[in-house]
Amino acid sequence: MREKIVIIGGGFAGLQLARNLTNQGKYKVMVIDKMNHHMFQPLFYQVATGRIEPSNISFPFRKIFQRSKNIQFRMTEIKKIVPSENKVIGEYGVFTYDKLVIATGCKTNFFGNQKMEHLTLGMKNTQEAITIRNHILMTFEKMIIERKASDDGNWNLVIVGSGPTGVELAGAFSEMKSEILPRDYPRMNFSDLNIILISAGDVPLETMSSESQQAAEKYLIQLGVQFLKNERVTDYDGEIISMASGNSIPTNNVIWAAGVTGNIVDDFNKENLVRNRYVVDRYNRVKGFENIFAIGDIAYMETPKYPHAHPQLANVAINQGKNLARNFKKQSEKDWQEYEYIDRGSMATIGKHRAVVDLPKFKFQGFLAWYLWMFLHLMLILSVRNKLAIFFNWMWSYINKDSSLRLIIVPSRKNPTEQ
Repeated sequence: MREKIVIIGGGFAGLQLARNLTNQGKYKVMVIDKMNHHMFQPLFYQVATGRIEPSNISFPFRKIFQRSKNIQFRMTEIKKIVPSENKVIGEYGVFTYDKLVIATGCKTNFFGNQKMEHLTLGMKNTQEAITIRNHILMTFEKMIIERKASDDGNWNLVIVGSGPTGVELAGAFSEMKSEILPRDYPRMNFSDLNIILISAGDVPLETMSSESQQAAEKYLIQLGVQFLKNERVTDYDGEIISMASGNSIPTNNVIWAAGVTGNIVDDFNKENLVRNRYVVDRYNRVKGFENIFAIGDIAYMETPKYPHAHPQLANVAINQGKNLARNFKKQSEKDWQEYEYIDRGSMATIGKHRAVVDLPKFKFQGFLAWYLWMFLHLMLILSVRNKLAIFFNWMWSYINKDSSLRLIIVPSRKNPTEQ
């Protein structure tokens, strides 16, 4: 009788685990996700700024597992885990397991501010990236109609958070302001359009080296981004964003990139959560359970090298998935290997020919860093078709400083039951 492994979540961690268990005869594997596709999150900002199509970085699970004989996929959101009965309850159906792996990743952290959650734009999935694109493009369409009657809030695009997502968005929107919008809207003067990046600290990319931080700030200034340091956002009412310093900015466009929090499942194992992540041992086994595991951003694993747990990065998630798959393949748990993250480095891009790279032994910035950033991200894309599509879009944009992907696509409000 084959053991049944249920994997909740098809992000970097869950997908790597499943792919490394493909056609392993001893296991039946079921991947459950509320979306029907895997998303390449590092390039969401390019979807949001109209540089690439959502389909280029989205991969249907059924296509990914098409040739696998032991992996099934179910599309539903898991609402509850019942460890005493070895089952999970989804919105559509109940699923039993012998081993359960939680790989639900993380979501945007609004720090308990429900008003901010409702009124600002997050970017943690494909739909949210498309929503940002639609919202910003609709703002420009309204501005050209209203002209001088357009309120000040339309002219301020605010990004909260100066991590990689924040600086990449700021750089991309700044390039759009200078190179694309004047051609799309030749009768409008975009010199008054402000790209504003708000940081709670005094430098961007706070987890990277000082050299990268200084270079990133220099690049942002070169691109015309207004970088507001040591400003903590306290409120937003849909028209004005307020900060602890007393400063405020009128804006109708706020993108929230100020942090993430674990995407926990209902009230499961809340007594063993640290910073909204499940406490796991060195084998990714959830504290208090023998047959339940957590991998990726949702896992809190303390090690000698990382006493405060690993960073919530794609590389950590990918390698935790691979390590757990290797352990599952072994004949005995005595042969299992503990996980330890090997830091291969980090990088961020802040526009054309502007990027920063921190490698374990050296650091560099500028156009070489930008080319390396593009190459590595392209290689991480799953299919050859998508690699080619993204490469073509990038080359077209590089040569022409333009793209043709600025489509406003919103869902129909019509009720399908209506005649």
